[in-house]
Amino acid sequence: MCRNIKTLYNFDPPATHDEIRASALQFVRKLSGFNTPSKANEAAFELAVQQVSDAARTLIDSLTTISPPKNRETERSKAALVSAKRFGRPA
Repeated sequence: MCRNIKTLYNFDPPATHDEIRASALQFVRKLSGFNTPSKANEAAFELAVQQVSDAARTLIDSLTTISPPKNRETERSKAALVSAKRFGRPA
């Protein structure tokens, strides 16, 4: 599951709310062991997702760097090449 959590810092354009929430959701799923929580655990699960999202946004907004922002398309192409090499498929 956690392989789906992508680096969100120092990109142009910056990470969106939806990207941060998706990352937080994957993290909470991994920690809890639930892909979809039961009704009894739904409120706690959603609260955790919100809290992790808020913490991630705070972190991303607080970080500084002198490196230029990365291009999303370039990084996506690099990841596709690594995946193709790893799994033996054409990129």
